[in-house]
Amino acid sequence: MLLSLRGVEAGYGPVAALRGVDLTVGQGEIVTLIGANGAGKSTLLLAISGLVAARRGEIVLAGQRIDGLPPHRIVGLGISQVPEGRRIFPQLTVRENLELGAFLRRDRQGVRADLDYVFSFFPILAERRRQDGGTLSGGEQQMLAIARAIMARPRLLLLDEPSLGLAPIVIRQIFSVVRQINQEQGVSVLLVEQNANLALKTASRGYVLENGEMVLSGSAGELLHNDQVRLAYLGG
Repeated sequence: MLLSLRGVEAGYGPVAALRGVDLTVGQGEIVTLIGANGAGKSTLLLAISGLVAARRGEIVLAGQRIDGLPPHRIVGLGISQVPEGRRIFPQLTVRENLELGAFLRRDRQGVRADLDYVFSFFPILAERRRQDGGTLSGGEQQMLAIARAIMARPRLLLLDEPSLGLAPIVIRQIFSVVRQINQEQGVSVLLVEQNANLALKTASRGYVLENGEMVLSGSAGELLHNDQVRLAYLGG
């Protein structure tokens, strides 16, 4: 198992946003996490990345506990996150944003090869490599955020609401790239996505988080046909 969460509790101040959460992601898997706004989905990703402290429980990556490690150490161990809202560096160029994704790497030849690799997925970024990130459209910024995460050569990619606010054609392109990275590179993916139907059709397994607690889990097919999930997240 690549990633395991066991009894994880995390939150902000006195408020526990996660309570006793268990979750696993296998090597080469795409796993999705669905739930309403405020359920704790983003907090879970932030806890994995070390940006929110896990108060209790264990977070284990490839047999090594990572809860308590600083975020840069967690990135170095192979986890990259694409945060909700993209959070690129708007005053840096597209290329500079991508190079920052590879900041911890020392294989310059590999970094150059990976620049070509991400440009093959998103040709518009190659065309605009000298353009400031803040001048890109929302869809192009999301492409840049994903490409930046790929530049770290992660074992596990955390995606937080990648379709939010984007046109359908851009969403299709982004999810096609996610599937291709998963298949070609064996990168595991933990996907938080507001479009539950799209998420469950992309992933092999899924979890449902409500009020900080896991209430359902199963194969994507099982969750797609679950009456509770259909009523709450799939429009009945």
